[in-house]
Amino acid sequence: MKRIIVDYQKLNKDILNLLVEKFPDGYDDDHIISFRNAHNDLIEAVEVKTEDTIYLVKVGTRLAKAMADFGDDDEDDDTDTTTPLIPDTDFGEEE
Repeated sequence: MKRIIVDYQKLNKDILNLLVEKFPDGYDDDHIISFRNAHNDLIEAVEVKTEDTIYLVKVGTRLAKAMADFGDDDEDDDTDTTTPLIPDTDFGEEE
């Protein structure tokens, strides 16, 4: 199974949709996973899974706003704007 760390700025529509489905009312402290990356920086993230990939999405106020905005946009927009997948990133690396 692939493991990918994703920053808010690199979220695509598919991952954002997974986040909104898993956390429809937002995430709280119980959902946050904390770990240190290869540079010994503390990373806080929430986890979403697909059949073949685990995504750890770095949390912050911008992520919460993006999730809220995405939920609003999703209700108004039925067009398909597919975004390319994010390149593989190992948990030990940070982009």
